Amino acid sequence: MEYIIEMLNIRKEFPGIVANDNITLQVKPGEIHALLGENGAGKSTLMSVLFGLYKPDRGEIRIRGQKVNITNPNVANELGIGMVHQHFKLVHNFTVTENIILGQEPTERGRINIEKAAKKIKALSEQYGLDVDPYAKIEDITVGMQQRVEILKMLYRDAEILIFDEPTAALTPQEITELIEIMKRLVKEGKSIILITHKLKEIKAVADRCTIIRRGKYIDTVDVKTTSEEKLASLMVGREVSFKVEKKKAQPKEVVLKIENLVVRDSRGLKAVDGLNLEIRSGEILGIAGVDGNGQTELLEAIAGLRKVESGKIELLGKDITNMPVRKRTELGIGHIPQDRHKHGLVLDFKLGENMVLQTYYKRPYSKNGILNESVINKKAEELIEEFDVRCGQGTETITRAMSGGNQQKAIIAREVDRSPALLIAGQPTRGLDVGAIEFIHKKLVEERDKGKAVLLVSLELDEVMNVSDRIAVIFEGKIVGMIDADKATENQLGLMMAGSSEDKKEGDR
Repeated sequence: MEYIIEMLNIRKEFPGIVANDNITLQVKPGEIHALLGENGAGKSTLMSVLFGLYKPDRGEIRIRGQKVNITNPNVANELGIGMVHQHFKLVHNFTVTENIILGQEPTERGRINIEKAAKKIKALSEQYGLDVDPYAKIEDITVGMQQRVEILKMLYRDAEILIFDEPTAALTPQEITELIEIMKRLVKEGKSIILITHKLKEIKAVADRCTIIRRGKYIDTVDVKTTSEEKLASLMVGREVSFKVEKKKAQPKEVVLKIENLVVRDSRGLKAVDGLNLEIRSGEILGIAGVDGNGQTELLEAIAGLRKVESGKIELLGKDITNMPVRKRTELGIGHIPQDRHKHGLVLDFKLGENMVLQTYYKRPYSKNGILNESVINKKAEELIEEFDVRCGQGTETITRAMSGGNQQKAIIAREVDRSPALLIAGQPTRGLDVGAIEFIHKKLVEERDKGKAVLLVSLELDEVMNVSDRIAVIFEGKIVGMIDADKATENQLGLMMAGSSEDKKEGDR
């Protein structure tokens, strides 16, 4: 038996779009096999077919050489297939153990034996170096830990074939390194892994072979060791991609945003932003670097008006906006690409066209006397879909929820950049985007800067902050602890400052 999984000539259609067009994927036992493709290329659809969430229109699946019919995820589990989804499927007020045994509760005389399950989970956790506390509550642990719980859920069910769907999308760089170690260990212990991703660095770090799909079609399967990142990128996008951001030196002018002694509390009532000071000028991109959870989210929400300020002051173009309502801020010149696209960026059950005018629908030409002008709205939306290459099955009529995460992200960016606000807040703007889209978005941010706008970029990807920003502010425990010109910054120096090392602050000040 050469392959543990074979998906042969799989076809899957949705209204207006062929998501998988005759795709073949063959995975060897004990390998990490990457599935690479742009946003909306059909990667998640293909894996959902393998996991029994979708029924293919054509094609066959073989597991360990036997033809199988995977009608639902329980069948997949019985065949030894497990999946860690991009958005975790965990019950937040349950413990780790309760989540893992859900649907498979070990009972004795009609009672659930939590201790017995917790013991098994602890043993698994140690065997694979996962370091998870079986009694911790999900809502109290980090995203990286939650992911490990999802991995344990598969191991607890004796899965041999593990599917990871964009597993690093929400992780910090440190957690990504740890996850890569965990994957290598899983394979050593005899598991086979399919890794869905569009991050080339990670494929190079961990995968043995890689299958590339583009716009729903199979392109090639390559050996990762002998294939360069550039080659992988051009197979994925269909053209050459530049990894370097082309930009002239910034010409900053007047102050657009001024923040003084800002204090903002997080959802648990703790000080997340603690006496923060910051200034951004027109014509510059200011990047904020920091480990997740140091107040970035609360800072952006306070500027955008989504979170109450406890004390301190925020000024936009010389006007005090500290307690101004959101719409007023928008009209004054704030654009916001939020970190959480589902919560703050889109109305998922609205059509794509409607989402494109969320900030402007109440104004002419989009409406008159409170009546929406659909044809004008759709015409505008069509222009943006075209310009930003938003891939959607039914154009402006597409229900936004049905689009891939990366294309939802492009829709938000299109809407916010198109209004060309005085201050563009970009919260992890390229999270979940492929290299081709990232290159395009970076170009757009630089264009806004060159028009004399101020761009505030928050990203957990250090490469991105260093590549796109003109100046970099390092945030630690709710304060800005250092400011460096991007062209002088080194990854090592930023990393030390992000960890709160005082040694390096002196260097930064010198």
